[in-house]
Amino acid sequence: MSIKPPDRTSPAEPPKAPGLLRSSGVVGIMTMLSRVLGLVRDMVIARYFGAGTAADAFFVAFKIPNFLRRLFAEGAFNQAFVPVLSSYRHQQSISEVRRLVNAVAGSLGLVLLGVTLIAMLGAPVLTAVFAPGFMDDAEKFSLASDMLRITFPYLLLVSLTAFAGSILNSYDRFAIPAFTPVLLNLTMIAAAVFLSPLMKTPVMALAWGVLIAGALQLFFQLPFLMRLGLLPRPKVDYRHEGVKRILTLMAPALFGVSVSQINLMLDTVLASFLQTGSVSWLYYSDRLAELPLGVFGIAIATVILPNLSRKHAGESIDQFTATLDWAVRGVLLIGMPAALALALLAEPLIATLFYYGEVTARDVGMSAQSLRAYSVGLLAFMLIKVLAPGYFARQNTRTPVKIGIIAMVANMAMNLILIFPLAHAGLALATSLSAWLNAGLLWRGLKKEGAWRSQPGWRKFFLQLLAANGALCVAIVYLQAPVASWLAAGGVQRATDMAILVVVGALVYFVALALAGVRVRHFRLK
Repeated sequence: MSIKPPDRTSPAEPPKAPGLLRSSGVVGIMTMLSRVLGLVRDMVIARYFGAGTAADAFFVAFKIPNFLRRLFAEGAFNQAFVPVLSSYRHQQSISEVRRLVNAVAGSLGLVLLGVTLIAMLGAPVLTAVFAPGFMDDAEKFSLASDMLRITFPYLLLVSLTAFAGSILNSYDRFAIPAFTPVLLNLTMIAAAVFLSPLMKTPVMALAWGVLIAGALQLFFQLPFLMRLGLLPRPKVDYRHEGVKRILTLMAPALFGVSVSQINLMLDTVLASFLQTGSVSWLYYSDRLAELPLGVFGIAIATVILPNLSRKHAGESIDQFTATLDWAVRGVLLIGMPAALALALLAEPLIATLFYYGEVTARDVGMSAQSLRAYSVGLLAFMLIKVLAPGYFARQNTRTPVKIGIIAMVANMAMNLILIFPLAHAGLALATSLSAWLNAGLLWRGLKKEGAWRSQPGWRKFFLQLLAANGALCVAIVYLQAPVASWLAAGGVQRATDMAILVVVGALVYFVALALAGVRVRHFRLK
């Protein structure tokens, strides 16, 4: 590829790239807002629809396009597109960057449109594949299929949204893509509250809310692309060199970055054979586990991928390895206390957020079982998010594929073993254990290839973490009330008590870190 100087029409570049800590903080804050609203959304859904037939049907209809979105758009596509775009930015003129963006927009859009039309026509087939247990319940199966026809176009819209967000992230405009999911949550809340009472089948309002949200998310980002001078003019061009590279990287990346999502979907498939409510119990517990994963794990991964891609393109090996080491330390700093808190406060958290309306005390207990099982793998889920970019930034997709296949096969085997004694919680535990296998193999591969080298101070840092997390556990055990008290309390009282627990726990943890010698300056990295 010939190297050309940038032309005068290039988008404005910031005089100085923001630090990784600051960028991660921006993404984390925006993602926190989105995830909190996501929990509010799920609280509203729980209040209006509980954990019965209607809720199970909607969660399947929503999970299918959402799963494919994470698999293709935010998973394989993002990990393939960002390194190629970074390479073009580093080595080509802005006119070539625009050509790449236009060709990708047209080629991606055409494929997504075709997939969407086929899926809408074959909605019952997809429902049978992803929730075969529903076939024994004609009402549930029909309802899920009808809603899938409405929700599936969300894949087209949100994939194009992810494409736009990848461009913005590559130019260090992290806030807008991180804020965009807020629109989904607000729209679904409005649909549940205002639209569902007007519909013959109230739960259908949620499906329409998903579709409307997809359109809002896409159009929200377009003005910011225009400001960058990179608003796409779609052109179908599969012969474009950059498109070919992206497609080559995407195929194996489907497994390498999205194994966790595939495992979660397998949980849904098997849960559809279990008693009614199992799909919803897994959904509610997964949503809680997703909060720290999204706010911190995905935030760090979002920031480091374009950073690592630029450092690889510029052959800055030492900076590349230092960035990966920084990301792993950041994940441990937040992931360890988050996992412990989810395990120790499973019932209180589920009760605080979802014990309203149609949700029963039994639903709280069942959801808490799977939440504890997911908490076992939370740290591994977060590590996967930051270790996988170490491969994709170097345009190495083969290794993560091999690791992903191993982890997925292990998950299937453990699902079949653990589902009998532990039911839906066994599915969650199998997902967590396979995530640890995935993360461990990714780390070993990076170390073997020289892409990750531990920086000085790891032993001291680990001891500091142990001390702070020990203090956190003591505080939680001492302060929390029995489960029966949480179930007997009103919603306001539960929320107040949980807020006090969270604030006190966070204070204890960070004061303990400070006393152990951890400082913010230790995590500043360019």
